[in-house]
Amino acid sequence: MDHELVGLRAEGRRPPGGAPFSLLALAFAFVPLSPPWLWAALVLGFAALPLIVPGPRPGPSWRLSPDGLELVDRNGRVLQGYSPGRIQELSISADELVLTVHHKFGTTQLGTLPEMGFEPHAFFVTARRLGLGIRVVDGDFAPDPDEEQDYLDVEASLMAAVVEPAETRGEPVVLASRVRRSARLRLVLLGAAAVVPAWLMVVLAAVQGTPTPASRFGAGLWALAGSVVLLAVRRRLRRTAPVRWTISAEAVQGLPASSIGAILLGPGPELDAMTGEPDYAPLTAVVFDHRLRVLRYLHARGVDEFQLAHTLDEHGYKVISTAPASPKPSEYGLEGLPEIFSQVPGGRLVVGEDGLGWADMAGDVMLKMPADRIGVIELLTVDGHAWLRVYDNEGEEFLTAPLKALRIARTDLREKARNAGLPVTDAEYEAYLSAAFHGAVSTLAAEDPVPPPVPEAGPGALLDATARSRLWGYGVTSAICLLVAMTAAWLFTGFGAVLAWSVPGGLLAGLAGSWLHDRNRSQLRVSAHGIASVTRLGRTDWSLRRETVGGVGIDHSAEGVPRLVVWSPGGRVLRRVTFAPDLSELRRACEKYGLPWGPPDRGGSAAPPEI
Repeated sequence: MDHELVGLRAEGRRPPGGAPFSLLALAFAFVPLSPPWLWAALVLGFAALPLIVPGPRPGPSWRLSPDGLELVDRNGRVLQGYSPGRIQELSISADELVLTVHHKFGTTQLGTLPEMGFEPHAFFVTARRLGLGIRVVDGDFAPDPDEEQDYLDVEASLMAAVVEPAETRGEPVVLASRVRRSARLRLVLLGAAAVVPAWLMVVLAAVQGTPTPASRFGAGLWALAGSVVLLAVRRRLRRTAPVRWTISAEAVQGLPASSIGAILLGPGPELDAMTGEPDYAPLTAVVFDHRLRVLRYLHARGVDEFQLAHTLDEHGYKVISTAPASPKPSEYGLEGLPEIFSQVPGGRLVVGEDGLGWADMAGDVMLKMPADRIGVIELLTVDGHAWLRVYDNEGEEFLTAPLKALRIARTDLREKARNAGLPVTDAEYEAYLSAAFHGAVSTLAAEDPVPPPVPEAGPGALLDATARSRLWGYGVTSAICLLVAMTAAWLFTGFGAVLAWSVPGGLLAGLAGSWLHDRNRSQLRVSAHGIASVTRLGRTDWSLRRETVGGVGIDHSAEGVPRLVVWSPGGRVLRRVTFAPDLSELRRACEKYGLPWGPPDRGGSAAPPEI
């Protein structure tokens, strides 16, 4: 077998640009060099040095091949290897995508597949092509047949797609990510407004004559501040760089159409522009050839998935999606139902004693579904929207549609169907009533009602923000106060006051402000009674009892900082907090005190039932 899957190669521990070299500008500012213009030119040259210094050399990458699973460096030397003869089985956790190697001496967890640079389904398919045993398990290493079946279905779809000849067609089309040019232009202008005045201070120090030691120190700080701002702007521009896809009958992103067997769309790895390490991305594309070998990972962040999939399909390429299948609103199966939807303006679903019907705007029933044909009416939530499924007496589904398309509320349909004696089930609403009833009865069970315990007063784990985020807050606040103090010293008293009071005063003001904020920062308390947000001074921001919590986890769906989310049993978001403690500590605390981890609906977001 010549199958080989190479993960994304990390660019290094630090992002490109040589940020540590910006400190040379501060160090060289103390050199008493004449004439002053040469001194200013060299200081600014060292300040601009991080922009021209090449980034770090590529780091090691993981490789799955007939030789096993190996970590190789940029020269091809194996740093860490697991040969096929030593591997008894590989397993992928369904929730966190953690890869585990099972061998005769135990198990070894290597990390998550996206962080290793692998797309999970591509790794699963390649491992099976190489003859390696691989399973999909839950968090306790127990088999998860449903999740594993999804992986097998994707593999079967890929195998069927690559053997079929593809007839590419169509004119070239260019798809671009949704990036606001005004936001990028505003970022450039703000960065220029900060960098130009900072570096202009160095020029002014040289124009005034031979710089004094105090003015040299101040000029070095201004040059350093300008370099830091410039690097931050450049990294932000790289992170928000627009992504363009060129799709034609001859090639896709430079790959010849003749070599493309199938394209797999879904979440996967990409290189983070800030760290240079492989990270999770909401949308990537994996290109397979006709022998089911991975040709390339294609970056697709920001590109509309719907447009990308349909454009590739319309050009004749085989597209496979890893997204879970949802009920199609066009598959009704009842004679005349799709036609009646479009032929009756303003039509809506109505419930009567003789069954269900489709009525026009005047209320006249144009199509009936008799009660004797209805086996059960099921109400459910799909991707946050209420849906209706109707089964006949033989258990066959003959109607599936969102309630928005049927123009009827969930509550009205449920109550009217029950009043008419029709069989109707709403599992989410029943679960909500059960939780509410249990909460009400539990307070009446004892003869002497006892008030519920306060979550923040009970035993539990107190989780704080990570040390990295706290240090970052101290550093940013101190830097801002330092620049403000130096600017005031330059405008009113000159550079002579920089060493006297502006530098220590600015640092002390920044540290004091950070300490005042840090001493009253919110913390998370997880206990057997529930979850609460309390400050370091003891004030409770909010608290949720155990009965009202359906899940706790981290939401990575939106751009920006991941948020801590607390769901209700019905899937409604109760709390969304921007700060998040250490993820592993949060999960261990939830498991220790019995709080459910993850959203209640594993298939996607679920809205609460209408009451």
